[in-house]
This record gives sequence, C-alpha cells and structure tokens, in this order.
Amino acid sequence: MNIRNSAKAIIFNGEKILLTKNVGDDGLYYLFPGGGQEHGETISNTLIRECIEEVGQEVQIGELLHIREYIGKNHEHAAYDFNVHQIEYYFICSLVNKTSPNKVPTNPDSYQVGIDWADIKDLEQYRIYPKELTKYIVKYIRKENAPVYLGDIN
Repeated sequence: MNIRNSAKAIIFNGEKILLTKNVGDDGLYYLFPGGGQEHGETISNTLIRECIEEVGQEVQIGELLHIREYIGKNHEHAAYDFNVHQIEYYFICSLVNKTSPNKVPTNPDSYQVGIDWADIKDLEQYRIYPKELTKYIVKYIRKENAPVYLGDIN
C-alpha cells in the first residue's frame, strides 16, 4: 500500500475560517480545502488545483503550519479506512480574489455539498476532521507555539 501526500489550506477571513461542507453516512462534517497530490505535481500546485476544485478560487500559499499523518487503522473510521496512510501538509493561505469570496467549486469531491465560513470561536461546535487541528488553529490565532509535526491524529 502506498502513502498518499495531501495539501490542505487554512484560509482566514477576519474571525472566520473556510471549510468544505460534506455529508457522509454519519451526517454533516467539515474539512479543510485541499486534496491528494498527483504524480509529477508539486505540493503547492496540488493545493492551488484542489482549492479551485473545492472552493472555486485560487489561493496564495503562505507558511507551512502543520504536518499531520493519518493512519486509518488507528482511528474511528478504521472499518473503511484501514488501508489509508496519508501525510497532510497544512498551509496558511489567502484567496487571490478576495472581492469574490463565494465562488462555485469547479470539481468538488463527491461527498462535498458546499463551503462554509465558520466562526473561529465556534470551531468546537463543528464536526471537523482532523478534530485535534482546531486546538492548534486557536493557538496560531493567539500566537502561541505549537509543533509543526502533529503525528497520527484525527
């Protein structure tokens, strides 16, 4: 089994953060925009392509904030993720065209039903994956130190 690389965007707009809204067997959940790297594609080009596909806008990529591993057999969705091993790179990003924040995704994932600008203060009320990342985002906002490598978290 191969290890898959994925690039994810953390996009702020004032006191809000951009998430993709998704529906699965367990109901509504949220993810950070981004997705899998294709062969021959740089991780930055992956992130730009995935944001156009999932949020309908190009992003400008800033600093690498976190690296997260996901080894599916170790987490709550092990029944169907048991073969998944993914490394996710989370970058601080900004929208290139800030005057038009609600464009339509060009190629959303099959489970994606929209996008949502979530209030940062309400993040714990959202079913976000990875869950643990929300506490590190709050630390970033507060300018508190946090590790870059987060390990195998969900």
